[in-house]
Amino acid sequence: MSAQEFIAERVKSIGSSGIRRVFDLGATLKDPINLSIGQPDFDVPAAAKEAMKDAVDKGCNGYTLTRGIPTLRERIARQIKDDFDWEPEVFVTSGVSGGLLLAMMACLNPGDEVLIGDPYFVSYPYLVELAGGVPVTVPLYDDFKLSSERFAEAITDRTKMILVCSPSNPTGVVYRPDEMRAISQLARKHNLLIASDEIYRVLSYGEAPSSVASFAPERTLLLGGFGKSYGMTGWRMGYAAGPSEIIGQMAKLQQYTFVCAPQPAQHATLVAMDIDMSGKVREYEQKRDLVCKELHGVFEFVVPGGGFYVFPKVPEGFSSSTSFVEQAISRNVLIIPGEAFSKRDTHFRISYAAPNDKIRQGCEILRDLAVKGA
Repeated sequence: MSAQEFIAERVKSIGSSGIRRVFDLGATLKDPINLSIGQPDFDVPAAAKEAMKDAVDKGCNGYTLTRGIPTLRERIARQIKDDFDWEPEVFVTSGVSGGLLLAMMACLNPGDEVLIGDPYFVSYPYLVELAGGVPVTVPLYDDFKLSSERFAEAITDRTKMILVCSPSNPTGVVYRPDEMRAISQLARKHNLLIASDEIYRVLSYGEAPSSVASFAPERTLLLGGFGKSYGMTGWRMGYAAGPSEIIGQMAKLQQYTFVCAPQPAQHATLVAMDIDMSGKVREYEQKRDLVCKELHGVFEFVVPGGGFYVFPKVPEGFSSSTSFVEQAISRNVLIIPGEAFSKRDTHFRISYAAPNDKIRQGCEILRDLAVKGA
């Protein structure tokens, strides 16, 4: 009997991430210009690192309550109250990805449909499928606005959830309050749950991003996290907030899967939440401005309002973003093809979470490729 026969059907449709494939290619390059990685290029704040070490030294190394240490939960709840004037049930998750998996497992029955704007974060469709649901992508090209009309057209009698992300990965687009209000009204009209991935909320430029929590709190499941905003992606710290019935079922599932988020990181996150990150946000806004200046006039793109990504359209002369990315990698620049995030392969993702000199060097090469063509 072949070991292949033991593989479950639910995982056979899941291919290797396009992001990971680029990382694998990048491993063969010497000192690549890496504009692909989706994590901050700044370190964890010193006070948070000290809090992590202090927690370890004090013996805070075992399991915590499944829902997280009470002081952190209370601090997260206070932040949500300040941001949205909302008092949902809260628990600490092992990253936003962990929270999303628990959300899908807790809420979806086989065949339930989840509407996902396209382009989307690479894991969204697969998380839905792993839970037995059916991902239904809603095209948001070319302005990447959260079109409630397009979502309305995709609703069927099997639709159960809408999954949104603002600021968006991969586009960096921040959805406007009127878009969030409209999608909330749609969810109320059709009795749908909205899962809102707000991992990049702190890394936004200008006013704080709008959230469906402000318009339909009773049907909002908010997934937030700390990795992107505090440079602690490897600490796997996130949270889920929403109706107590749903949070209770997610927490029950966490008992049998992740058990709890890492205890030392929970204590450190409690300290991190009181650190002012506005200086880093301004730095990333300047990086946004730099990359947009470098790409302007050569590539078509929507100016990002948050996060650290821009999603340009492939220039004429290339059959797909994959072919363009392959050419870029041959010139020592790592970027991600759009097919990793979309049913289309017409755009590519640049991460500007990189030193400014690398951003300039990489954009110069990309401009040269665009002008010369395939």
